[in-house]
Amino acid sequence: MRRSVLLLTILVALNMTPSVPARDPAHVRILSWNIHHGEGTDGQLELERIARVITSVHPDIVALQEVDRNCTRTGHTDQSEELARLTGLKVVFEKNIDLQGGEYGNAVLTRWPVVRHQNHYLPNRDSGEQRGALLVELAVPHSQEGLTFIATHLDHRKPDEERLASAEFINALVLPDTGRTFLLAGDLNATPDSPVLTKFLDEWTNTTEKSRPTIPSDNPSRQIDFILTRPAGHWKTVECRVLDEAVASDHRPIFAELVRE
Repeated sequence: MRRSVLLLTILVALNMTPSVPARDPAHVRILSWNIHHGEGTDGQLELERIARVITSVHPDIVALQEVDRNCTRTGHTDQSEELARLTGLKVVFEKNIDLQGGEYGNAVLTRWPVVRHQNHYLPNRDSGEQRGALLVELAVPHSQEGLTFIATHLDHRKPDEERLASAEFINALVLPDTGRTFLLAGDLNATPDSPVLTKFLDEWTNTTEKSRPTIPSDNPSRQIDFILTRPAGHWKTVECRVLDEAVASDHRPIFAELVRE
C-alpha cells in the first residue's frame, strides 16, 4: 500500500513538471524578462501567467529582473521560489536592496545544475538604487565546458555615467577568464545605438543584428533588454525574438536560442 501511494505521488509530481522537447545538447535556450514584481499592466499580481510565458519556450536558463522576496507589496511571497515551483526549474536569487520588510533583486532559473553563484554590486552614483550582476556558474549536460551566466539590471536614470561604469565593471569581471564561455542577459536600460551598448560590445556579441523592441509592453518601441554572448565566434544565434506578451509585465520578454560552434 505504501509503495502504491509513493508511486502515485511520483507520477503526479512528474505530470506537474513541464515537458521538454528533445534537442541537441549544444543548443541553449535563454529568456530574459523584467517581470515588474509580477504585476501586469492590468494592475493584477499574477505569477502564474509569468510562469506560463516562461515555460512556453522551454528555456534552459532564465534571467529575471525586479523580483520580490517576502515584500509587503507582493504578499510576503518569495517570488523566486514560487516561480521555480511553477516552472519546475532550479533557482538562484540575490538581493540588491531591502524593500518593505523583504528583499528585491535579480533571479536566475535554470534546468541545469548550479555549481556556484555570486552577486556583485555595481557602481552606484548619486545615491541611486543599488544594482547588481548575478553570476551563476552552470554545469552543462554532455559537455566538459562550463558556462557562466550573468543576469543584471542597470540603472534607468540619465545621463549614462552609472550605466557606463556598470558596463565597464561587468566587462572587467569576465576579462580574466579568456577561455571560459559566458552569457549575459538583462534589462540594460540602454538602446542598441547607445554608448552603453557600444561599451558592452567591446567584449560581448549581441544575439540580434537589428533592434527588437521590448518596451512598453503594450506597444513596444525601444529595445532595452538584451542577451549577449562571449567569446566572439563561440555562439551562433539560431533565433532571437521578443515574445508576444503585452500584459503580464511592463516589459516584453526576449528569447534566444543559441548553438555552441
